Amino acid sequence: MQSGEIHRSRRKILAQAFQPRALAGYIPAMKAITRRYLQKWENMGTLTWYPEMRQYTFDIACKLLVGIDGATETKLGDWFEEWCNGLFTVPLRLPGTKFSRALKCRQKLLDRIEAIIEERSKQKQSHPEDALGLLLQARDEDGTPLKVEEIKEQILNLLFAGHETLTSSLTSLCLKLAQYPHIKEKAKTEQDKLALEDNLTLDNLKQMTYLDQVMKEVLRVVPPVGGGFREVIQTCEFQGYQLPKGWCVLYQIGRTHLDEQVYSHPQDFDPERFGPQREEDKPPFSHIPFGGGMRECLGKEFARLEIKLLAAELVQNYEWELLPNQDLQMITIPTPRPRDGLRVNFHRR
Repeated sequence: MQSGEIHRSRRKILAQAFQPRALAGYIPAMKAITRRYLQKWENMGTLTWYPEMRQYTFDIACKLLVGIDGATETKLGDWFEEWCNGLFTVPLRLPGTKFSRALKCRQKLLDRIEAIIEERSKQKQSHPEDALGLLLQARDEDGTPLKVEEIKEQILNLLFAGHETLTSSLTSLCLKLAQYPHIKEKAKTEQDKLALEDNLTLDNLKQMTYLDQVMKEVLRVVPPVGGGFREVIQTCEFQGYQLPKGWCVLYQIGRTHLDEQVYSHPQDFDPERFGPQREEDKPPFSHIPFGGGMRECLGKEFARLEIKLLAAELVQNYEWELLPNQDLQMITIPTPRPRDGLRVNFHRR
């Protein structure tokens, strides 16, 4: 909702939390949380994966963005779910409505974040390694620190962004790998050749080129966001149509990813399309799961890291099969997910 100089200033500050050095520092905690959940799912054996993924991504977001351990085991997790449930409902502030409950939980979340800010502000040791630490240390052009009200809003926005869409993408990845076992096996073969064992670093993750193609294809076929809204800042013309200044326009990610002028057989799930021989996403803005331009998703590399790290652990060490008699049709609001939540048998290889 910000624009102009304030948008550039805040984006520059927050971008520090997603630079390669910061991402490399996130890997140990991300790996520890991932393995804790993998062990939990192995013990469960049969599970509905989507709600589990919601807990997984929320725990990672809270740990790495705000420094909170085990957030889903606290009231914070309950408030967050209630808030998310009301984001895309009829905005009626009547007692008992989803919207009304969501507003109350939003305020509880902001109050809790403010308490965390107060605690961190009193500590002698700074915590620049997470987003909250960076915001607390940030200064405006004139050297003024950010107001607590703004920090609270920015953190809540980051928690949502680092949770909702990632949950969708990880669930879609697991669904597609279950539906295309030969692709899962090819990803496993790549892991075997790399033989990294426990040595996961940013550089090692970059070597997983086929897994990267799988991830890109999942994000192409099931983009977690439907599109983006933009305001026309200057009257212009596009393909014979005049777009007046002040109008709101929407770019559609899903439609873009199904463009037959860019992608061959776009309805097929085919990671090879992103390989060095084809590179079908070469045209600018043809693959835009994270948007594009100056408002491209700030946490794109954070999301890619989390997806790839979990995917590497899964294909290397685990098997999962879809349970019969479930509805896999995608519900698209607020983000895509299978109607029955993706029910699977899960076990170690």
